[in-house]
Amino acid sequence: MTTTTKIKLPELLAPAGNWECATAAVENGADAIYFGLEKFNARMRADNFTIADLPELMEFLHLRGVKGYITLNTLIFPSELTEAEQYLKNIISAGVDAVIVQDVGICRLIRHLSPDFPIHASTQMTITSAAGVEFAKSLGCQLVVLARECSIKEINKIQQQISEKNIILPLEIFVHGALCVAYSGQCLTSEALGGRSANRGECAQACRMPYHLIADGKFVDLGNRKYLLSPQDLAGLEVLPELVKTGVTSLKIEGRLKTAEYVANVTQVYRKGLDKIAERPNPLTPFPTREGGTRVQDQYNLEMAFSRGLYTGWFEGINNQELVHANFGKKRGVYLGEVTRIKNEQITVKISAPVKPGDGVVFDSGHPEAKEEGGRIYEVIPKGKEVILTFGRNNLNIHKINIGDKVWKTSDPELDKQIRQSYEGEYPNFTKPINIDVYGEVGDKLIAIADDELGNIVKVKSEILLQEAHTKPLTSEKLKEQFGRLGNTPFLLASLQNQIIGNAMLPVSELNKMRREIVEKLEELRSKPKLWQLNHSAKWTDLINQNLSIISRGMNHKEREGHEGKRVEESYGFCDEDCKNNLIVLVRNIQQLKAALRADIKTIYCEFEDPRNYREAVKIFKEYPVTNHHSPVPSIFVAPPRITKPGENWILKQVKDSQADGYLIRNYDHLEYFAGERCIGDFSLNVANPLTADYFIKRFNLERLTASYDLNINQLVDLITSYAPQFLEVTIHQHIPMFHMEHCVFCAFLSEGTDYTNCGRPCEKHEVKIRDRVGSEHILTADAGCRNTVYNGAAQTGAEYVQKLIGLGLQHLRIEFLNETPAQVQETIHYYQQLIQGEITGSELWKTLKLQNQLLQNQLGVTRGALGLT
Repeated sequence: MTTTTKIKLPELLAPAGNWECATAAVENGADAIYFGLEKFNARMRADNFTIADLPELMEFLHLRGVKGYITLNTLIFPSELTEAEQYLKNIISAGVDAVIVQDVGICRLIRHLSPDFPIHASTQMTITSAAGVEFAKSLGCQLVVLARECSIKEINKIQQQISEKNIILPLEIFVHGALCVAYSGQCLTSEALGGRSANRGECAQACRMPYHLIADGKFVDLGNRKYLLSPQDLAGLEVLPELVKTGVTSLKIEGRLKTAEYVANVTQVYRKGLDKIAERPNPLTPFPTREGGTRVQDQYNLEMAFSRGLYTGWFEGINNQELVHANFGKKRGVYLGEVTRIKNEQITVKISAPVKPGDGVVFDSGHPEAKEEGGRIYEVIPKGKEVILTFGRNNLNIHKINIGDKVWKTSDPELDKQIRQSYEGEYPNFTKPINIDVYGEVGDKLIAIADDELGNIVKVKSEILLQEAHTKPLTSEKLKEQFGRLGNTPFLLASLQNQIIGNAMLPVSELNKMRREIVEKLEELRSKPKLWQLNHSAKWTDLINQNLSIISRGMNHKEREGHEGKRVEESYGFCDEDCKNNLIVLVRNIQQLKAALRADIKTIYCEFEDPRNYREAVKIFKEYPVTNHHSPVPSIFVAPPRITKPGENWILKQVKDSQADGYLIRNYDHLEYFAGERCIGDFSLNVANPLTADYFIKRFNLERLTASYDLNINQLVDLITSYAPQFLEVTIHQHIPMFHMEHCVFCAFLSEGTDYTNCGRPCEKHEVKIRDRVGSEHILTADAGCRNTVYNGAAQTGAEYVQKLIGLGLQHLRIEFLNETPAQVQETIHYYQQLIQGEITGSELWKTLKLQNQLLQNQLGVTRGALGLT
């Protein structure tokens, strides 16, 4: 006897960059769509919708039983808070089903405006653990989108841990689409190189560009593999049963910049995949084999939709040899085969996939950065395992095609036409089930009660009475036939229960009339906008404790009140007038630490690749003699790695075992693990406005916060003047950490291993840089969790703005070093000490640093960097 397990399928969430994409998603089985408006969303290059579109769009979606989520998933700057507040009021009033948010302050603002409007924590919040889920819940979020880097094993672990903590919060994961190589919310590459912040929806896709690998000063020969940071696209179809088994609530398809054909195609494939799981006797068992699990047609459709190569991403764990093939960073499609012969305008290809006249192809000679030959096929002549392709006259330059070139099918007009037909029709293509119960007996009116999958219930009655049936009574079959005629409506009849007593009859015209009334009433109910509570008079300024700034400005350096009335000794946090400007130095090795001590720096941060070395650093610091007793009490803080996943608290323990004076807080696990210790929030917390700053200071009792690196000087001024400046810190000299990645370049290209267990640890043996297209060399490091960071090879300085910031009351200024020598560390510190003491101007320091680096043959280089206006 076979038992069937009933399973609740996760929501299928599709992207919509415009109206056509929204329709394509709905007509191919999406349960919900997500879309951006003209501001504050992480895909500003999409067409996007407007506030004025919302009533019509939400009515359309709800009529079709589909939810609509708005992406408000960027950081919000102080000057934008009033506009964002009004934006949110409009969104809530429009009956949108939820908003997807990155900014902590915006989460606070939404909950202030409405106690029940749903908030989804964006993947931009970089949530990788149960601590992150708990943090999102504390903000009032109703759902968390986990980081794409979480494996199935880690998702299950997070589910287990939040259950043990009794944190009831649904989880969402990306199931298909482009993979960012850097952790979302932690990528500063576009900001560092061009002032286009990924945290503001302006990603320049630097990860898709070619790079050369340099190890120990020498180029590494990788052949044509130049796209070192460009992952294959995510495709979770092969592991769909395992993903469903994790109990996640929603599966999200990436692609708000993609076409309607892409949305329709991918949504259709995953809709069928989920429905197939539900139909299986044991739905949660894995597909039989990788080869047989996914139908060939589904794989073909996904590759034709958009493909840089399809892979399961991090779902099955880390495999650095598979994630990034490095051959190209752009769309390819289906691999057709290899050129074996070229003769008389005909190209012979050893074929690996079907091809037909009209298909578009491109010839890949191993140089995707150059213009490639391609065109539409005019004729296909089969020849055993090969085909001969001919093209229209002047369609391509045959002389630029070589034997051995790979051939990719980039276009299939027949498939495109079929896909477009799914959503371009006048009437609904994808319908939702309704159930109808019919009651009555002779002499009474016929009653039909219908309900849909959303819980809407309607009741209709016939206008005439049921009559005795002598020949053709209302059988279940006849009722199903008449009530099931739901063509051209959003519905299909899932079941009908005939509760009629006796042999009764009713004219077919009356049954049809009742059916139409059922449809009208259900459509009316479904189209009604969601009514969320909204406090129209609420303001974002209500959330800032106006007394905080006044009280904290009036405090002396000895104490201030922490959250929950707890007194916090703060002699280390505030200075007397003589020393109110605190120059903080971050070092990355013991030699730099000693140089900073010789330069009389009293507050030092250490960020070492191996946390076990923090013990030695703390010992050296504590034993160093204090020279100036009027300056702040000497303090050494150490930094844990930026990302913490389930099972990685052993790294945090190593950090804490150093017995440092305090810790740099970089994620939600750190907030939990180092609670009660002296803590300073680092840039990775993405503090861009006073609402976010206020939340971290008041809730977690942090000494101060480092302002987001996404802020330019005007935005920094706005932040400092809208919040108590003594709680803020600004980094004024650094090599910006551009990419922070789960992908290990060391393992992928300097070993044959898949992960840390078999790579041989090349990160410990080689100094590695990557060279970009313009010749700049950027420094690569690995941390204790084997995550890589690419640092900008040029140091960036905000020296020209320092006096302005000090004039606004900013006390804490940070400079960071990466691979500088001890002599360079001391010299640079000396310049900044002169600047803060007013002995030189910012412009003079800027010129000095430029000259210094010219003399060093641009070994490091210095730019004005992200603080400059763009």
